[in-house]
Amino acid sequence: MIKYLKRSEIDIEKYNNCVEKSFNSRVFAFSWYLDIVADNWDVLVLNDYEAVMPLPWREKYFIKYVYCPFWVIELGIYSFKNNVELDSFLQKVFENFKYSNLRMNADNVFNKFSENRHKKQLQYIDLEKGYNNIFKAYSRNRKRDLKKANDFNLVAEWNTRNSDLVNLFKNNVGVRVKDVKDKDYNRLLKLLNECVARNVGELLSIFDENGNLIASSFFLKHKNKVTELVCSTDFKNRNNGANTFFNDEAIKKYSKEFKIFNFGGSSMKNISNYYKSFGAETENYCELNYNNLPKLIKYFKK
Repeated sequence: MIKYLKRSEIDIEKYNNCVEKSFNSRVFAFSWYLDIVADNWDVLVLNDYEAVMPLPWREKYFIKYVYCPFWVIELGIYSFKNNVELDSFLQKVFENFKYSNLRMNADNVFNKFSENRHKKQLQYIDLEKGYNNIFKAYSRNRKRDLKKANDFNLVAEWNTRNSDLVNLFKNNVGVRVKDVKDKDYNRLLKLLNECVARNVGELLSIFDENGNLIASSFFLKHKNKVTELVCSTDFKNRNNGANTFFNDEAIKKYSKEFKIFNFGGSSMKNISNYYKSFGAETENYCELNYNNLPKLIKYFKK
């Protein structure tokens, strides 16, 4: 039986235990993570926390709707076993919300509601190949960028100030992504600090020979996988291979102790092609889109 529980009704210990021990565990689903990034969130629970589906939600025009918060790459359904019938979870979502837009995870496989599921992509590298073999698969442009980074005397430093990455992102990527508000940057900084405190995240910063920060990226560590959560370069100082340099530094480091390097993914062709130029493979996941709003506000924007 699937129950809908409000955040205040959740047995947090059982919930986090399900996320931790699920065969498809992701760091994004832990209660502490969602408490930071989501405006509100509730959960669908199968029986005694055998499977869970966290549901971040907002309210507009007195209507509650499911959304995917910034700084979350994959959510979906998490279960102890991989034979749980997942379509019934989607049915419950549709019964409780008139509008939903939420990323599932790549291990969620559905049979029904195909019209509400849209294919998305992420890119990853199998780190078990070993760094030398991974490097051989880099494209000519990636190897050229690494030579350029060496010529510019770029320096990589781990675990500098998280606030520097937030400011770099805000002043560069954020200028183009207008939907990111100050509260989202505040949440991001709080999230990065919490991940470091819990030893599930690390910051990598790239400096030029004069000590100026020109690129930075934050990586999440969970189980056997590393995921690039957020990154930015200084758009005014880009012709130096910094973006390739920090990805290569991370791949080199994490290939020694993890199995998968997840670039965070993109279905945009130019970005996915960039990740593929590192020899990355593509993994598909689905995004849940459901709109049963009254006609007058059918196409409202969040």
